[in-house]
Amino acid sequence: MENTFVMLKPDAVQRQLVGEIITRFEKKGFEIVAMRVDLLPQEAAEVLYEEHEGSQFFDSLTKFTASGPVVLMVLRGLDAIRTARKMLGDRRGVSAIPGTIRGDYSMSKTERNLVHASVDTEAAEREISLFFSDVLDENRAISYDWKYSESDRRFEKFGALKRTK
Repeated sequence: MENTFVMLKPDAVQRQLVGEIITRFEKKGFEIVAMRVDLLPQEAAEVLYEEHEGSQFFDSLTKFTASGPVVLMVLRGLDAIRTARKMLGDRRGVSAIPGTIRGDYSMSKTERNLVHASVDTEAAEREISLFFSDVLDENRAISYDWKYSESDRRFEKFGALKRTK
């Protein structure tokens, strides 16, 4: 099982798309391990997006992220990081293909793209620890057995489903 961090940005909250977006993740089979609504201070947004510090969009991105309520989540599933990012689509909503979250709901060329998701394992661990340091254990929900076949669990045990870089 793999954990990933997902944040529904202020535009998703203000446009009342929270339920729709969460439903997509649940229908895909993700387990919501932790979730809360919060208003991030500017400093927290800067830490979240520290890899973009110095870029031309860093200030506008962090100000936007701190501009209203966000929904913070830890999702768990097989190949969760890659799957969640595929579901989001291109980071520029106008370029995202229909059927993806951004492709269906975002027309933005910039940070108003509804959702942030971890880019890799290291980022997921760092981002989860920023907001949910107490949920990093590997306990699985009872729903695990309903989502994954015996062969999926066997592959996971031997690392066959691990993503290669």
